Amino acid sequence: MDYAVETISLTKVFSDWWGRAKAYAVDDLNLQIRYNEVFGLLGPNGSGKTTTIKMLLGLLHPTKGHALLLGGDGTDPKINRRIGFLPEESYLYRFLNARETLDFYGRLFGLAPKVRKMRIEALLEMVGLRAVASRPVGMYSKGMARRIGLAQALINDPDLLILDEPTTGLDPIGTRQIKDLIIKLAERGKTILLCSHLLADVEDVCDRIAILYGGRIQAEGRVQELLQQSGKRQIVTSAVSDAAIGKIQQILADEHAECEITSPMERLETFFINTVVEAQQQARPTSGAVSTTQIGDFLMAEKSQASILDKLVSAPVAEEKPVEPPHTEHPQPTEVATPEPDRDLLSELTKPMSTPQTEHVAPAKPSPPEVPQSADDGQVRKGVLDALTGKTPPTTTERPHEEPKDGEAGHE
Repeated sequence: MDYAVETISLTKVFSDWWGRAKAYAVDDLNLQIRYNEVFGLLGPNGSGKTTTIKMLLGLLHPTKGHALLLGGDGTDPKINRRIGFLPEESYLYRFLNARETLDFYGRLFGLAPKVRKMRIEALLEMVGLRAVASRPVGMYSKGMARRIGLAQALINDPDLLILDEPTTGLDPIGTRQIKDLIIKLAERGKTILLCSHLLADVEDVCDRIAILYGGRIQAEGRVQELLQQSGKRQIVTSAVSDAAIGKIQQILADEHAECEITSPMERLETFFINTVVEAQQQARPTSGAVSTTQIGDFLMAEKSQASILDKLVSAPVAEEKPVEPPHTEHPQPTEVATPEPDRDLLSELTKPMSTPQTEHVAPAKPSPPEVPQSADDGQVRKGVLDALTGKTPPTTTERPHEEPKDGEAGHE
């Protein structure tokens, strides 16, 4: 119980298909994190940070050694219910909204309904998602997903909070809020393990840090002690005259100027890069990416000729010709003068048919005239239609064989 997190010779080796050692992700890691401490675990990509976290939580089995969290095994339900974890990628159910997501995780921890409701509203207000709490999380941006991910990591009010890249995708305001939240949680007695590539954020909130490379700790200690340059001195004064520069302390005493002499601080980013470069110069093995300042030859080569896209943009565009309609077998009829239709014939055709007195028959619709078959299948007899439209009927037009009624004269 002396440490909130402790690892003893923790080692993880990824083997190939034949069981041979392929990569040492974590190599003999001995780490101690005190209670009520903000600890930063740093390192370049592939240095073993995420693998260490997964072994702490029991998501990966170590090849050798073991880890203790809050005085017990991280796989014990009594222990892991006191742990909050924000992974590097937020694995959320995209069809649930923010409230449903937090309620789901609250149920996993067995929280009472009133406690869940109170914590959900407080967390949504804290991460700034109350206005969009009814929107499915699948529609959230990456920064919003990180916010709801942080809220679910705090739903159980954990004693140990493990954050893997918590500010990824957040805007500067959101980043500042997360850092303020970490400081406030530490003031409340929480223990926080923070992994981040944003060194300025780590420098602002962490009490101690450890830098990994090749699965081993290359540097560990308090941030101020690691960054302080004890071989130098700096004097910070208020505004003084030019004559006071020559004789520092005596002149400052005569000028009654405030003076503070401290050791200058090196930026964490500079210290981090120097530590990694020193480890690379010692040819230490690593399964991750190796930083380099070289640029690909194809990026450095000058453009000798215009690119294909430039040629396409500068090429003249041919004018399109109007598309002619396809040729058909029946040519379009030419416009001719249309005489007035024969209205007597129209009245005759529209007159209702006479029916017997004893039987009521609904008027039948006039059927189209029969078209006799001829040698030329393309010709159709249209005597009545031509008469209606005023066109000259063909000479072969014949009327149906029926006798005219009394008082009527047939029209040919």
